[in-house]
Amino acid sequence: MTPADDDFIIGLPKAELHLHIEGSLEPEMMFAMAKRNHVSIPFERVEAVRSAYEFSHLQDFLDIYYAGADVLRTEQDFHDLTLAYIARAASDGVAHAEIFFDPQTHTARGIPFDVVMAGLRSGLAAGQAAHGVTHKLILCFLRHLDEESAISTLRTAERWFDDIDGVGLDSSELGHPPAKFKRVFARARSAGLKTVAHAGEEGPPDYVWQALDVLKIDRLDHGNRAMEDPALIRRLADMQIALTICPLSNIRLRVVNDIATHPIGAMLSAGLLATINSDDPAYFGGYIADNYRAVIKARAIGRESLVQLARNSFIGSFLSAEEISAHVMKVDQFAAM
Repeated sequence: MTPADDDFIIGLPKAELHLHIEGSLEPEMMFAMAKRNHVSIPFERVEAVRSAYEFSHLQDFLDIYYAGADVLRTEQDFHDLTLAYIARAASDGVAHAEIFFDPQTHTARGIPFDVVMAGLRSGLAAGQAAHGVTHKLILCFLRHLDEESAISTLRTAERWFDDIDGVGLDSSELGHPPAKFKRVFARARSAGLKTVAHAGEEGPPDYVWQALDVLKIDRLDHGNRAMEDPALIRRLADMQIALTICPLSNIRLRVVNDIATHPIGAMLSAGLLATINSDDPAYFGGYIADNYRAVIKARAIGRESLVQLARNSFIGSFLSAEEISAHVMKVDQFAAM
């Protein structure tokens, strides 16, 4: 990859559709917040945190992820975390971000839902004012908890629905199929919220089918294992439902063996509306431009595919049709320069 290619990646307008805000907590900020809030963390140095980021599967990551999230205690913490992500995303050419947050991770520790929301909202507003990055906010349910907890969380969130654009499903996938959350997703849809779900990361293709047919999702998070089922590939292609693919995350969590064998190229060839995202960038070694670089370098995907991925990121977003058209036009204008 040449310096010109890198400039192209940074300059290419793009949206990020799969970003866990808690997963953007860099070790330096973790230590600063731990000190500010007088919270004990199981690491003595920043280097010790980074060296712990070697995972054999999803649960290894989640154990550290939840330990790190414990330093988030105040409205200011959530504001600072969000603003730092927006600034970093803007430097990678992100014009629009659709951000996940996990309220149950915080309310279970006694942090009020309103504290989380107020900090996220103010951080997003400050980020848009400073960097021009627009946003959507997606509340995710923790799938290792029961559906009643998710329903209770959705009920608590009602007073904030003007600031919440959708609901999602994340955390430990295996053993927690999408169908487990049928009722809460139906309630969210009835309230006018968009729906997304992690499926087919570690779970089987059947979890993707459930996400489509039981949860009736508007967008699929991950979905790698859908490539094992030809009928499912055709269904996703026909629906043109966006897949939020996270290459560096897939490598760090051993979902795929290496970038060279990552299915992103096959997804594009199959006509899937695949997008590239960073997932939990502080833990997985890269923000969105790093993910673009990794895939391009390993697979020698040309600029035409880069442009298609960027176009897909806006087409798969929850922006209005007019906003999508405006962003796609900017992508095409940049590509033609």
